[in-house]
Amino acid sequence: MSLPVDVVNIDPINVDRLPRRRDDGDMTAHLIDVPPGLNGVVAADTAIGAVDGDRGFFHYRGIDATELARHSSFEEVWFLVREGRRPSAGELARFREQLAQRRRVPPALEPVMRVAAATDAAPLAKLRTVLSVAASAIGLDPLIDIDEATRRDQALSVAAMTPSVLAGLHRFAHGQELVDPDPDLDHAASYLYETNGIAGPADHVRAVEQYMILTIDHGFNASTFTARVIASTGADIADAVSGAIGALAGPLHGGAPSRALDALDAIGSPERAPAWVRTEVGAGRRIMGFGHAVYRAPDPRSGLLREVAERLGGPLVDRAIAIEAEVLVTLAQLKPDRPLPSNVEFYAGVVMETAGLPRSMFTPTFAVSRMVGWTEHIVEQAGIGKLIRPTSRYVGPPVSLRGV
Repeated sequence: MSLPVDVVNIDPINVDRLPRRRDDGDMTAHLIDVPPGLNGVVAADTAIGAVDGDRGFFHYRGIDATELARHSSFEEVWFLVREGRRPSAGELARFREQLAQRRRVPPALEPVMRVAAATDAAPLAKLRTVLSVAASAIGLDPLIDIDEATRRDQALSVAAMTPSVLAGLHRFAHGQELVDPDPDLDHAASYLYETNGIAGPADHVRAVEQYMILTIDHGFNASTFTARVIASTGADIADAVSGAIGALAGPLHGGAPSRALDALDAIGSPERAPAWVRTEVGAGRRIMGFGHAVYRAPDPRSGLLREVAERLGGPLVDRAIAIEAEVLVTLAQLKPDRPLPSNVEFYAGVVMETAGLPRSMFTPTFAVSRMVGWTEHIVEQAGIGKLIRPTSRYVGPPVSLRGV
């Protein structure tokens, strides 16, 4: 059953909506029970995109996202998500120029990046630190205090700058200097150039770009919902995306590409896969790269990324394809009532490693693309102007109203 949009937007100071004690003492009779994890609950309306897990389909602004990844550039898809329509040739050229102008890291952030990079923190934790400081460095304002045009402008600046920040953090952590973005390169190509210090081959750049297009947005996933919750409070964009980054860092969300590749390393050869899977499942551990919270049909992102991997070729790709087949057969035997097809993370790591990205940059690359989706959702949520404030069901010790 679909719930109204404002189910989660409960005003905590509206006395008329506070729980009333009935004669039987039940203060929760008026509450709406929802499934664990809010699965199937409609929390808000969005015009950005959606996922149909039963059919294995997702879209941006009504257009099949996998087809966009096959035939469009990252900038074209970004414009579509941002403006709600495809760009003309002139609009696309101006948009590329606008992004190139905003990629450069503000000088005030470089000292902070050097300090953050010198720590043992994970890359996404370092990114959160830098973005928190960036709020003042690039003049971000609380969303509640600015109009939509200013929100859109600040959202674009944050999303455009993020790949340069991540690339710079990576280089500083490895004793290298910052590489200035090349204004003649597109977004994905510039990101690879700034990370590795050299321009990548065209097939590598296109492979990473297609992965990035596929991960711009994906419904109300954990990080996107987190960003919208924070945006609903009126905080600034850096606050909202920092919360989203924290959610993305979790292995059950964005942290799986490198873990899926670690699993391939642990398995080694295809003939060892069945025994490895049985051991992991028997121990109650998840098989990273397989199964999804939404998809019951095959994950369409996985299918396209397998095509991308096959186009790149190489020993890692061949081994991944062979191991995938063995894992799928074994999982079907162990869990016949619960389909666990390959998900986006399985081939994501294969594609990124083959294209020359270091393993520590897999989840950060996810953040580079998802930053586009997060910032658009933040702007959309800010325009609603309603605080997201659900309630909970108390299940602790009995409540005493007599004092202590």
